[in-house]
Amino acid sequence: MKVLVTGGAGYIGSHACKLLAAKGYEPVVYDSLLRGNRSAVKWGPFEEGDIADLNRVQDVLRRHRPGAVMHFAALAYVGESVQEPLTYYRNNVGGSTALLQAIVDVHRVPVVFSSTCATYGMPEQLPIAESHPQNPINPYGYTKLVVERILADIDAAHGVKSVPLRYFNAAGSDPDCEIGEQHDPETHLIPLVLQAARDGTPIRVFGNDYETPDGTCIRDYVHVCDLGDAHIRALEYLLAGGKSRAFNLANAQGYSVKQVIAAAERVTGKPIAVEMAARRPGDPPVLIGAAGAAAEVLGWKPTRSDLAVQIADAWNWMRKTGK
Repeated sequence: MKVLVTGGAGYIGSHACKLLAAKGYEPVVYDSLLRGNRSAVKWGPFEEGDIADLNRVQDVLRRHRPGAVMHFAALAYVGESVQEPLTYYRNNVGGSTALLQAIVDVHRVPVVFSSTCATYGMPEQLPIAESHPQNPINPYGYTKLVVERILADIDAAHGVKSVPLRYFNAAGSDPDCEIGEQHDPETHLIPLVLQAARDGTPIRVFGNDYETPDGTCIRDYVHVCDLGDAHIRALEYLLAGGKSRAFNLANAQGYSVKQVIAAAERVTGKPIAVEMAARRPGDPPVLIGAAGAAAEVLGWKPTRSDLAVQIADAWNWMRKTGK
């Protein structure tokens, strides 16, 4: 069965494509290459295009007739979304609307949607469960919430089932080093820490005066391969007739920035210099997710949840590719 994977040349999308192929599916990557990498498309056909191009998406759906869609394509930098909100609304909401219009008009199939814990905003309780109020504090999180609402509405109106997956912090790389994290610019903590280890440059830490044990922010890191596995489980849940619902993807365990740096020093065997900076506005002290629903309904259990494993996978990719 073919699966249309929008944003399949990106970080999480490409890892999902590898796992889809291993499970016997044929991933059809649809990507504009604005932020994706053509070199990451290895396991099926490639269709270059923008999700906002309704005619192009309709043509791809007609020709490939996929059995489902995995929708990753989005801009995903929180800081950039604050500086350029209209770009995020145009791409993430406008583009998703065009994609979903094409699905409704041409080929009504289930959708697995790449959402985010940023839809929750500042946590009112920890760990964060799916029942937590969704009050995003930046345009990126709000665009993802709007798409979740659109998906709920087209299910009610047209019967298009969907599963939004709200990830916490994606981390790691393919253990086989066939693909990995290639953001430009890079904003994720673990690759930035590893770049600092490799290059001998300091890593900038934003805030050491939070109400946490060591004063730095705590985050819940989920291996990118575990995220990919959850997408396949969500796909098969929908194909088996499952109802639309959202799931968190988290390890229910957090690590502070200082703990990440210390773990990276152990993995790389290199000292990492730290440069302290002021807090960034809107950074919650702690973000830890509850993923019991994904375990119960999808049978999902992270297999690479150890922080050292996640860092080692990312380090091996970086050393192999120089990226």
